Amino acid sequence: MYDLDVDELALDGPREVAKIAQLVPPLPDGGAVLALQATVLRGGRGLSVGMALHHAACDGACSTRFLHTWAAASSGAVAPAPPVIDRTLVKDPSGLCDAFIRAMASTEKKNDVKMAGDKLLTTFTLSMENIQRIKDVVRLAAAGKGGAPPRCSSLVATFGFIWSCHQRAKHDDAASNGGGGDSTYFIFPVDHRSRMEPDPIPDEYLGNCVGAALNAAPKDRLATAGAVGLFTACTAVAAAIEQAVRVGSIRSPELWWERVREAILSGDGVLAVAGSPRFRVYGVDFGFGQLAKVDIVSVARTGAMAVAESRRSSGGIEVGISLPSDAMRRFQCCFHDAIAWLQCTTPLNK
Repeated sequence: MYDLDVDELALDGPREVAKIAQLVPPLPDGGAVLALQATVLRGGRGLSVGMALHHAACDGACSTRFLHTWAAASSGAVAPAPPVIDRTLVKDPSGLCDAFIRAMASTEKKNDVKMAGDKLLTTFTLSMENIQRIKDVVRLAAAGKGGAPPRCSSLVATFGFIWSCHQRAKHDDAASNGGGGDSTYFIFPVDHRSRMEPDPIPDEYLGNCVGAALNAAPKDRLATAGAVGLFTACTAVAAAIEQAVRVGSIRSPELWWERVREAILSGDGVLAVAGSPRFRVYGVDFGFGQLAKVDIVSVARTGAMAVAESRRSSGGIEVGISLPSDAMRRFQCCFHDAIAWLQCTTPLNK
């Protein structure tokens, strides 16, 4: 029995990571790749299902498919198609695996990131209206520059908005401490199953089939409130996607790893992404109805932003951010100020 109830855990506001982390099992020693834990909440008024996964086994698309399959078996619903367990489907003519092994061997080994005791986890939601307004800002900013706008999908708009807020929240603190370099990086995974050459891989493939999309942006422009920061961030994110999915992009493993390594070792900060709205985590139903809340607790260690579809009927995208209390207050202020600016100054594109 756990001494919190579902209403306390399902809040969007700041929650102590130390309390939530108790609901996630550790991976046992000895090579285990999956651990599951069910916890009855206070008063028997809810159940928490925690999962820990080693990404050597599979990527996020696979782990979420596992949850959908497990839930279907529990509820009697129609299960997703069975997994395809055939590692020979992933061809590696360019030596991607060897390139990563060599690169990892030449990189100084660092200890795991430690979870600060005062870390908080907060969920921020961008509504469909917010997302459309971001797209309008980017379109109008591009028109003002006399150029074509970047391809600003809902995901690009969300990533760009959060990245800009994140950089603005730490901008003053970084400046007071001497700052860092001139640029900072954004990195996120791209599913390559449908893009593998010459033969695409089934969506049901069980394993890892993701690549990295990443780009840098000037810190000062990224941290600028209003259209400048949004346009800078969304343009950089859109360019990262375009480069990642370009035909033949996966055939340059050395260059691909070097870019990731450059970002990590730059010392200028990297904001990464965990999860995806396409995983439909709120469609996982164990027979009790829609889940009250889904958190990716590991972002408290990695510093990534957790992304999922909004659990609200009106749609949108949820983003989970974990920061120490002071930094969280700065981020909340930047987020809410940016939302207020969007709603007051930007007409919806009809």
